[in-house]
Amino acid sequence: MNVLVINCGSSSLKFQLIDSENEKVIGKGLCERIGIDGSVISFTPNGGEKIVTKSPMKDHTDAIKLVIDALTDEKTGVVKNLNDINAVGHRIVHGGEKFNKATIIDEEVMKAIEECNDLAPLHNPANLIGVRACQNLMPNTPQIAVFDTAFHQTMPEEAYLYGLPYDMYEKYHIRRYGFHGTSHDFVSHAAADMLGKNYDELKTIVCHLGNGASVSAVKNGKCVDTSMGLTPLEGLIMGTRSGDLDPAILEFLCDKENLDIHGVLNILNKKSGVYGLSEELSSDFRDLEDGYIEGKENCIRAVDTFCYRVAKYIGAYTAAMNGVDAICFTAGVGENSGFVREIILKYLGYLGITIDKEINKTRGKAVEISTADSKVKVLVIPTNEELAIARQTVALL
Repeated sequence: MNVLVINCGSSSLKFQLIDSENEKVIGKGLCERIGIDGSVISFTPNGGEKIVTKSPMKDHTDAIKLVIDALTDEKTGVVKNLNDINAVGHRIVHGGEKFNKATIIDEEVMKAIEECNDLAPLHNPANLIGVRACQNLMPNTPQIAVFDTAFHQTMPEEAYLYGLPYDMYEKYHIRRYGFHGTSHDFVSHAAADMLGKNYDELKTIVCHLGNGASVSAVKNGKCVDTSMGLTPLEGLIMGTRSGDLDPAILEFLCDKENLDIHGVLNILNKKSGVYGLSEELSSDFRDLEDGYIEGKENCIRAVDTFCYRVAKYIGAYTAAMNGVDAICFTAGVGENSGFVREIILKYLGYLGITIDKEINKTRGKAVEISTADSKVKVLVIPTNEELAIARQTVALL
């Protein structure tokens, strides 16, 4: 089965066509600047060179048309026609409490996703535009929704509730939802495979560390806690997001900086995190690592504060599960920065963790970086959300 995986942003669209039989990527690409002057699509067929084409895209329907044209091009395409695309798997950011697994999209599902738009106003509407575009151009092809939040729907009440009046949860569904669920699901399963253990018998902590970052606790095959909350702003310090803070800071900043709540949230989402802590030097950990090694105070501050917050969450989730068997690092920073991993793991010696510093230098490959005598296994596992979406799509169909 050939599965087209679609990930729509407000002005972008990432895609991969995956052969589910061998789980190989047949072709992949990116549409950028949708609805903006200078629209461009890049497409890389398996084993071929990247092809970059400037083409107007007034909306996501135009983008999907260009994706199909690229995939079916006589010279550089990878399939003959639309009939060779058997299903489309869509990344949907927020499914609220309505969805705890992948779902075939029909009008009722579309309506339910729209009802979650208030919880993800920047993401869900764009995701739905992509679905509509595919439905219009591929009306006979099954469309599947795979939700970022679904994996975390197994959290118990004591983990997902906030200390607010309970009627606010009942009326507005204010609770912890968590994100990056497709990644946490994929990596926690991959960890069990690497260790040759039964997934349902492991206690695993997954650290998805990138520009957006989150930690999850997976006990006996179920997520029991995660660091992101109602929105992706809660939890770890991230590239430009603040993560956890005293909520009274919002009113304080409104008064001191003469801002409304939207202005403060803009600071917390786009000007904070390691970017803000480094005095706006960078949100890219490669830059911060270089500055750290050079002894730059702003870089040391940003990296150390980030790593401390990760280590603190790992400790909390070890307590929540009454132990841990494996700690996994994934995503851009987690997979590629042995420097950051080592700083985080220095806090965790009480768990009996020891790492092989030479193996820890490995970048972007699945590897165990803990030593044979380490009481807790520490793994680096590249995430593959597109493959996870394709797998869930095939399993559902």
